[in-house]
Amino acid sequence: MTNHSIIEKRLLEALPAELVKFSEPIKQYTYTKLGGEADIFVTPKDANQLQTVLQLAKQYETPVTLIGNGSNLIVKDEGIQGITINLNKMDSIKTDGQTIYAQAGAKIIDVSRHALESRLSGLEFACGIPGTVGGALYMNAGAYGGQISDVLKSATVMTEEGELLNLKSEDLELSYRKSIISEKKYIVLEAEFILQPAEYEAIKEVMDKNTFLRESKQPLEYPSCGSVFKRPQGHYTGKLVQDCGLQGYRIGGAEVSTKHAGFIVNVDNATAKDYIDLIHHVQKTVKERYSVDLEREVVIIGRDSKEK
Repeated sequence: MTNHSIIEKRLLEALPAELVKFSEPIKQYTYTKLGGEADIFVTPKDANQLQTVLQLAKQYETPVTLIGNGSNLIVKDEGIQGITINLNKMDSIKTDGQTIYAQAGAKIIDVSRHALESRLSGLEFACGIPGTVGGALYMNAGAYGGQISDVLKSATVMTEEGELLNLKSEDLELSYRKSIISEKKYIVLEAEFILQPAEYEAIKEVMDKNTFLRESKQPLEYPSCGSVFKRPQGHYTGKLVQDCGLQGYRIGGAEVSTKHAGFIVNVDNATAKDYIDLIHHVQKTVKERYSVDLEREVVIIGRDSKEK
């Protein structure tokens, strides 16, 4: 019996069968609607189950990949090796005074709506961000002049070894679309947000304005991974790409959006290779034309074909 077969057996012994799937198509979990299969796909319901998965992975030397809501993610066509963990079943949101506690699997949009209902201001910027709380902390997500670091007080994370840590916001070294979560390989379990009391209508007015701007400027009619590149200092990504004449440029089924040049959309059953090749083409063209390096914001994961 191979290690792979053994860990499958052990996972089914340790967790309810409905939480463990094999050869699971990842495209149903990503906003781009592409990507291969996960060898093993696990959706733990609490920290104890997550610890069990990590312990088994370490015992059987099985690689672990964490995915959130799949909104800022490209999974390669060859899929994901080992165990893929999704925390979408850990999605509790609670309010205590001016504090909101949200588990990692909760959608950050839902947290912003919860804040509205609780008459708390500070998360209006997040009303159109499609990721999870965990993903929002991972990349210090932001929009319309706000970002997670503005309102985050602390986070509970789990290390690769299954140890629980409670970290203050400053411990996460949150900067523009960056944190130490990736570097330390932390798994976010819960975030604590400190907000300010405000009138319901005032909060809603800002959220409605942000929603209008998002819907009018972003190509929401197609699957996409959101903004593909970080904003380079002194420039706007969309304008650089547009000035290069790349809007509408297509490789396979992936296309530089004609609505917003900072987005790449899946217009015709694109593959991950289509997306990745188009990203490289955009980077190469902008570099040649304007000597500007476009750094990816979108995360690319998965095995290469030679690993299969």
